[in-house]
Amino acid sequence: MLEGKTVLVTGGTGSFGHAFVPMTLERYKPKKLIIYSRDEMKQWDMAKRFEGHSALRFFIGDVRDRERLYRALDGVDYVVHAAATKIVPTAEYNPFECVKTNVMGAMNLIDACIDSGVKRVVALSTDKASSPVNLYGATKLASDKLFIAGNSYSGEHETRFSVVRYGNVMGSRGSVIPFFMSIKDQGKLPITDPRMTRFMISLEDGVQLVYDAFDDMVGGEIYVKKIPSMRMDDLARAIAPEAEQEIVGIRPGEKLHEQMIGAEDSLTTYEYEHHYKILPAIHNWSADVGRIKTGTKVPEGFTYSSETNDHWMSREELSAWIDANREKIGAI
Repeated sequence: MLEGKTVLVTGGTGSFGHAFVPMTLERYKPKKLIIYSRDEMKQWDMAKRFEGHSALRFFIGDVRDRERLYRALDGVDYVVHAAATKIVPTAEYNPFECVKTNVMGAMNLIDACIDSGVKRVVALSTDKASSPVNLYGATKLASDKLFIAGNSYSGEHETRFSVVRYGNVMGSRGSVIPFFMSIKDQGKLPITDPRMTRFMISLEDGVQLVYDAFDDMVGGEIYVKKIPSMRMDDLARAIAPEAEQEIVGIRPGEKLHEQMIGAEDSLTTYEYEHHYKILPAIHNWSADVGRIKTGTKVPEGFTYSSETNDHWMSREELSAWIDANREKIGAI
């Protein structure tokens, strides 16, 4: 699929990019793998980490900069859109900046990809985009809608857009696991609410979902991977079994539980062995057998929520994952 192709990753110096790059270089041997991001120091550090890979290219730019995107996308076959303002409190206190990156940036990328003849685009989404209660989730829902509609917007052009949606990425920079590990020796961990649940996914599984989307997509699908849930108090116990848990309350914009498929989406959602697929309601695409393929329609009113999930991660499973990934946790 990506063999011998030119691939560009927006926001490629983030946690996703650090997993996507080595997996893609090893598995597909692309002609070029372009990292597009705005932080020169992160690009410098990443270039040193992957020194010797002749296919790797670095391009300073911002998804807010439409003209720069046009230059970067010249000759590109596939795009993974990972650039986002994603920290919930940051988005709440800087709403204009969040909208510029997550919404306006998506619009710029869609236009530039169509005009540049990009074949396929997969945009990364989040569980917070389903029934959003914070600005980050609202902007990602808007972004998802833009990418889905981009398939009709492209007209006679060949560019096709799809979205992948998943939950808390274990061990990624700024996430709860490296934070708890950094303070576990203090004997006290701050817990927002012991009832809180979250979806859990590894970076490698997140990358695999992108590959699967590229392979399967017709255009307009939202892919939702089946992943386990975990209670935050169990997560804390797995990291520091003896530590006291201090209840600090839910932060502005947070949910007690997360959801990846809402009841409103159930009318156009299909189930597969390892994922769900939300098909677009527009243009009657949800009835297109080319998009449905082997899927089974979910019942009306179905929701995929972290607290009602039938797949749970145990403390032992998380501890084993931490032991196997200790050197990478929080590093990228």
